[in-house]
Amino acid sequence: MRTTKIEWTDRTWNPVTGCTKVSDGCINCYAARMANRLCAMGNPRYKNNFNVTLHSDLLEQPYKLKRPTVIFVNSMSDLFHEKVPDDFIYSVFKVMNDNSHHIFQILTKRSHRLCTMNHDLSWSENIWMGVTVESNLYTDRIIDLRSTNAHVKFLSCEPLLGSIADADFSDIDWVVVGGESGPGARLMREEWVREIRDKCKQEEIAFFFKQWGGVRKRKNGRMLDNKEYNAMPHMIGDQVISTAST
Repeated sequence: MRTTKIEWTDRTWNPVTGCTKVSDGCINCYAARMANRLCAMGNPRYKNNFNVTLHSDLLEQPYKLKRPTVIFVNSMSDLFHEKVPDDFIYSVFKVMNDNSHHIFQILTKRSHRLCTMNHDLSWSENIWMGVTVESNLYTDRIIDLRSTNAHVKFLSCEPLLGSIADADFSDIDWVVVGGESGPGARLMREEWVREIRDKCKQEEIAFFFKQWGGVRKRKNGRMLDNKEYNAMPHMIGDQVISTAST
């Protein structure tokens, strides 16, 4: 389990690595680039490069971490990929259920499978479930997410490739927005970001602006209208309190 520079989490945990491209946001996949590099370096976890690979021996990692931590699950894959067996997904959920002192953040583009498996999964309060929504073409994923029993539901609009101003954000607790970075990075327009920020403010949804992205993402930074937006949802009992952006 590694510490990470991802602004909205503390560590990454990858019991699954590898994926396949399913939508526009996947075209310049950072994980595929990283897997290719790690494979070339001889890293045994990436001997299959970016083909879906299960790492059962890593299921025990969260038990060894005693300090409460925010953990992004499968930053190098998609837990709900069709090549990940149901039983392995159940095993990942059991680990998350057993480690209630950690927050686990799961992100998928395969919301249909998430929706199908929902009632067979144990949704403890420390599991945050999210879907990627890169443009209005993929707002159906929000509908699937809304139908789940996850206590905290969030959207990752990264890379944001178009307006999602018409999307229904009801029952969503958190929205993360970011521009694409790295080689071939595609444009993210300021008005698309402001639309989401204003929508979150109006509906009292926590809003987190991750980055403008681009080839030189550090230079472009993460200020929106001269302000950083770092809001995250908080749990009080079984109730989600979304710290809305101001």
